[in-house]
Amino acid sequence: MDMAWSDEDVAFRDEIVAFLDEKLTPELRAAGTLRTSVYADHEASMEWQAILHERGWAAPAWPVEYGGCDWSLTQHYIFARESILAGAPALSPMGLRMVAYAIVAFGTDEQKDFFLSGILDGSVFFCQGYSEPESGSDLASLSMAAVEDGDDLVLTGSKIWTTHAAEANWMFVLVRTSRTGRKQEGITFILVDMTSPGIEVQPLVMASGEQIQAQVFFDGVRVPKANVLGKIDDGWTVAKYLLVFERGGGAAAPALQVMAQRLGEHAAGVVGPDGGPLADFPPFAAKLADIKVRTRVLEVLEYRALAAMSTGKDPGSVASMLKVLATELSQRITTLGVEAAGPHGRVFQPHATKPGGPISQYVPPTDGYVSGEPWQAVAPLHYFNDRAGSIYAGSNEIQRNILAKAALGL
Repeated sequence: MDMAWSDEDVAFRDEIVAFLDEKLTPELRAAGTLRTSVYADHEASMEWQAILHERGWAAPAWPVEYGGCDWSLTQHYIFARESILAGAPALSPMGLRMVAYAIVAFGTDEQKDFFLSGILDGSVFFCQGYSEPESGSDLASLSMAAVEDGDDLVLTGSKIWTTHAAEANWMFVLVRTSRTGRKQEGITFILVDMTSPGIEVQPLVMASGEQIQAQVFFDGVRVPKANVLGKIDDGWTVAKYLLVFERGGGAAAPALQVMAQRLGEHAAGVVGPDGGPLADFPPFAAKLADIKVRTRVLEVLEYRALAAMSTGKDPGSVASMLKVLATELSQRITTLGVEAAGPHGRVFQPHATKPGGPISQYVPPTDGYVSGEPWQAVAPLHYFNDRAGSIYAGSNEIQRNILAKAALGL
């Protein structure tokens, strides 16, 4: 594995850094650095996507013929890494980094023409309709019905934990079109217009108070069969294809390294139990050092996966490894962040942050008063949101089962 960058890659990095320095306003950087979850403020995220789209960089990993960039895998990693380091708002992955690849692989020409251009310019904004009240990690057990009626499928049931359902105008959905055979059979992947009659979105209030997710109800919603991606009853094939993009392929280590670095800087300004800087208090310093070592280990694994893919090799079960390590490491960091925030981290004050969704039943102080620094106000909200990291995109328990079978032969 060669972790050295070529002269061409260094020049590419300089180009990316110059672009970020020019285009990232203080407001956009605040949305990226004061976010309270994996999702940035929606308006800031869409503003940043428009800037990237104008430059031709909104979806660099797409095939060139659909608007992507002719970059090497190393350059993709550099772009992701430098964007994180600069504090750029995260873009919603549902369209750009998930369903778009399925549309490229399984879509008709008409589907590609309409959806891909819309995803790029932001006029088409997707949410994901997978989980149901009784079907989460065991996704193949889903039961939401889709009954054929002429040229339509009629959808009845509900989806839950649907991120950005209130903002989305399209949803990619797994539905049950047949109940014979194995549970993975009889599932269909379909693209649903969220303005269709019979759809109701009910926001869910998270532990942080934010309304990023929702439960979506379908009451006899008619969807043209022309919106099926792939074949009827063969949606599991499409869903499995998407898992690669949902669980792996990102640059988590740089984001976690920045979080750890900033935590250390913040802790240096807090008085510890021994009267000195908290960052130098041995128990705290040991935890932070352990975290920094783990971020380096994660980065090496990401480079290893990158090296394998750069030579056309299958990285194997590394996506599961990265998912487990990254989410659990992030939880360690946000736990230590609450510890560093002290009493200020016990106060609910989202007005000092850039949350990823509306805050339920919250009236900020008229004078805008914030107890402590903004990072201390962010700490508890980030902590609460981060608890879900080891559950979504396939729980870490399931990832460990995958690793036990694939890597250990158990």
